[in-house]
Amino acid sequence: MFISDWIYGAFGPYGDIGMLLCVFLIFLIDAFIFPTLPELFFVIGFIYQPTLAFGLQLLAAAVIAEVIGFTTLYWVVEHIRVPQRIKNIADKYIKFLIVNDERIFLINRIAPMIPFAGAFISLIDEWKFSKAMSYIVIGCILKYGMIMLMSNFFFEYFSSDDATLYTLLFVFIIIIASFIATYIKKKRSGMIDD
Repeated sequence: MFISDWIYGAFGPYGDIGMLLCVFLIFLIDAFIFPTLPELFFVIGFIYQPTLAFGLQLLAAAVIAEVIGFTTLYWVVEHIRVPQRIKNIADKYIKFLIVNDERIFLINRIAPMIPFAGAFISLIDEWKFSKAMSYIVIGCILKYGMIMLMSNFFFEYFSSDDATLYTLLFVFIIIIASFIATYIKKKRSGMIDD
């Protein structure tokens, strides 16, 4: 059983609050522990109640969860002794990227290349936590705000069944485009051999 199934089974039946808690926990896990495809769960939350007001609540839950998740991971890495070898590997990895400062977190929304961002923020000496966090929050608002607005558009102008289908297709296209963009970016950076 996947963790997402358990979260949805545990909190989903509790209406709006349960759905908000599901989205919050999925985003928290995605930011702190391992990737969870939060785009899919965000849109499932919106499909549950396809209104702009509920979409804004979902967006707030996503932003708060990401801030808590990234901050927690940052704090953990700051308070453990990370070997210099690991810091050097992280630094070399970042230098391969086209953008190697905190702005990478905006690009990371389209082409995810920085896993465990909170840890990277701690490991890269030149990066400032507040600046990195502002890019993380802006990126979250832009990406999930766009998903919310497009989903709202589909529910405004199409039948419920069609809107659900178009919304899910839209999110799957975003996820696939992210994987392709990541692959292209890594290939151009020399991280993937021909």
